[in-house]
Amino acid sequence: MGGEVTAARALEQILAAAGLPAADAARATLRGADPVFPLAPRAGEGGAAAIAACGLAAAALWETRGGRRQSVTVDVRRAAAAMRSHQYLRVERDGADVSDEVARGPDVTGIYPARDGRWIYLHCTFPHHQHHTLGVLDAPADRAAVAAAVARRDGEPLEEAVVAAGACAGVVRSAAEWAAHAQGRAVAALPLLEVARIGDAPAEPLPPPPAGDPGPLSAVRVLDLTRVLAGPTCARTLAEHGADVLRIGATGLPSPLYQTLDTGHGKRSAALDLATAGGAQTLLALSREADVFSQSYRPGSLAARGFSEERLAALRPGIVYVTLSAFGHEGPWAARRGFDTLVQCVGGLAGEHALDGRPRLLPVSALDYITGYLAAFGAMVALRRRARSGGSYRVRVSLAQTAHWLRGLGDAPGPAVAAAAEELTPAEIEAATTWTESPVGRLRHLSPVAQLSETPAHWRRPAVPLDHDRPEWLPRPA
Repeated sequence: MGGEVTAARALEQILAAAGLPAADAARATLRGADPVFPLAPRAGEGGAAAIAACGLAAAALWETRGGRRQSVTVDVRRAAAAMRSHQYLRVERDGADVSDEVARGPDVTGIYPARDGRWIYLHCTFPHHQHHTLGVLDAPADRAAVAAAVARRDGEPLEEAVVAAGACAGVVRSAAEWAAHAQGRAVAALPLLEVARIGDAPAEPLPPPPAGDPGPLSAVRVLDLTRVLAGPTCARTLAEHGADVLRIGATGLPSPLYQTLDTGHGKRSAALDLATAGGAQTLLALSREADVFSQSYRPGSLAARGFSEERLAALRPGIVYVTLSAFGHEGPWAARRGFDTLVQCVGGLAGEHALDGRPRLLPVSALDYITGYLAAFGAMVALRRRARSGGSYRVRVSLAQTAHWLRGLGDAPGPAVAAAAEELTPAEIEAATTWTESPVGRLRHLSPVAQLSETPAHWRRPAVPLDHDRPEWLPRPA
């Protein structure tokens, strides 16, 4: 099946998951085909479809504000690069490349062979996860020592021990094993995404776009309580269409600077300690004036602090509550911590990408970024419904649901995968990137992928470090 056909079919599926007509896909042009990089999953086409869905949703909101109908164009090769946009981030100060200063530090993350012949992935990117994992293994922070400790344990018991200790691990499973697993079955029964009305509220039309630099989401306020890649990508996408995004980081949680910068374009950034009365009250005050509340805390943890979707819908009728998780909201793993790489391993993708019998992670973070784009698409669909018929809404997505959908698109042709280049050409990278002045230096980063004819997507402010701004809203444009 040709790339444009696959991408168009993927876009139709995304629209259908949100209850929109498949015919709307014809309003977007998707150019190019997988494989872009040497990987079988159609990450470029799937990513292009998710990005195009966002473009169509933004264009629809623009029309509701009195704007003209516009075209949406997405290039599959650019979309594939966006599935690993953090890898293109560079930081310059005084003409010198200082990217290493914001890069992720060393850790023992990796896929290791266990005693019973299984492979297990240990996710130790965050210091507290590494600390707990090393405690289970009784090993120092040394890759050889960790490998030796894993080799003395069986895969699945070690997986459960690490999870019970509050860290992240996953046995590498085949696609068939995952399909038979209780969590795999639960995920397979879920839709790709959910946009559901959860409360009553009067219709709330978006105001006319302000003069100067209008966008489809101008004057829309977004609270971004997410970390790593998927959740922040959602809010970054809303920002590229004009939303006022305020990221709220938690003072006690690690936030790697390279990830903050990659997904921080267009946002302001503040930090709150939600364990304190002052921090919780500040977030409640911000929520009363927000349009979108996006969170990716482990299921149930933010609700326990008083920020459930039910409470916020009562506090702020008309809220759009976006929630992202690793494994979905059903099944025995619904509350389990997880990341793109972990879902790749347990869900069959890493095993299928094996080389010489050793499982490998994909060269893109497609689950993270596609899930983020899907969340942004769902938020914009909900905002349009709110404008037309009122209501408060929940948007729900997960990495595992995205993985299930991506697998369903089928694989790119084997010979073409084997012949694909590891990277875009220098000319393509140059055309896809831009430079932005920021508080940490001059950033080179990817530009927005979706091309809209009337309201070109762009970020109106640079990425900033955590806690750079005050936790308050900007005045709405007159």
